[in-house]
Amino acid sequence: MQRQYEGATPRIADEAFVSEMAYAIGDVEVGSRSSIWPFVCLRGDGSPVTVGEETNVQEFTMLHGATLGDEVTVGHGAVVDYAEVHDHSLVGMGSAVMGGATVESNCIVAANAVVRQGQRIPEGHMAYGVPAETRPLGDEQVAQIGVTHENYVELSAKYRGTPAEANRNGD
Repeated sequence: MQRQYEGATPRIADEAFVSEMAYAIGDVEVGSRSSIWPFVCLRGDGSPVTVGEETNVQEFTMLHGATLGDEVTVGHGAVVDYAEVHDHSLVGMGSAVMGGATVESNCIVAANAVVRQGQRIPEGHMAYGVPAETRPLGDEQVAQIGVTHENYVELSAKYRGTPAEANRNGD
């Protein structure tokens, strides 16, 4: 369901997949080849929610005033509240990224981790634990982020009834 709020209406790219059981209200933008799965809530009622290209937001996730870059994966049941997640990063299942926090590019927020208000996760690091601590990622872990996002681009194309390769090439 998409709903206007105080004159702002969600803007969804034609090539995006948004489940009919997701909820987007207000100042929300979803980029090309991105996917928003069932029971996701995108609340653009106090600050914009921006979802970049080829980004997937999985079931039972809440984005409130959040900015997600391109090629981001947000796992089931995560919360990103007034925070930023930069390109090619993964936010694990059940984790929380709190107000004013920044997850830089090529990062992983481990399942059930809590990134504190205002905390910055440096590029190429993993955040884990409560509250989150960090450690550098290996090349294989960074590469796995891409595999995950590509799988969701392909899956969302199937849900839309469009071959993923055609979806990428704008055909």
